[in-house]
Amino acid sequence: MFIQTEETPNPATLKFIPGTEVLGQGSVELASAEAAETSPLGRRLFGVDGVVSVFLGGDFIAVTKQETAEWFALKPSVLAAIMEHYASGLPVLDKPASPEAEADGDEDDTVQQIKHLLDTRVRPAVAMDGGDIVFHSFEDGVVTLEMRGACSGCPSSTATLKMGIENMLRHYIPEVQEVRPAEF
Repeated sequence: MFIQTEETPNPATLKFIPGTEVLGQGSVELASAEAAETSPLGRRLFGVDGVVSVFLGGDFIAVTKQETAEWFALKPSVLAAIMEHYASGLPVLDKPASPEAEADGDEDDTVQQIKHLLDTRVRPAVAMDGGDIVFHSFEDGVVTLEMRGACSGCPSSTATLKMGIENMLRHYIPEVQEVRPAEF
């Protein structure tokens, strides 16, 4: 198995592309070893000293390291863990990921337009950087979004939200006045 790696805009996150489907559709963020209990691949990756977060995408795995760890030392262990997982024949997840909330028939046209633009124009670009973006709400002209994977904690994520996504949404949907990150 040949696994490609790509740097992401977040220096703490590296994108691993195993050349085979990871999740197919959707994404799953494993922000801790406890969250990885439902994923044989996640458990194996959290077994690598220095891994603090794992993000599973359609065809990639984004791994975030501790600030003090160095990729030159960590990368071989992460590659070995991914290869061992795929050689084991175990599934990526013990049970299929629950799909993101499906479009609610009661959503107004503006919310449907926002979700459509995010799905067709933003998510593919964000996935190329090892992340994902999830719509949370639209109230009083403010769109709230959650950045996941490599995009979560990325130094340029605020610029991506404000200068990229906000400008695009405001251009196509006049009701949008601002884009903010979801607060947890």
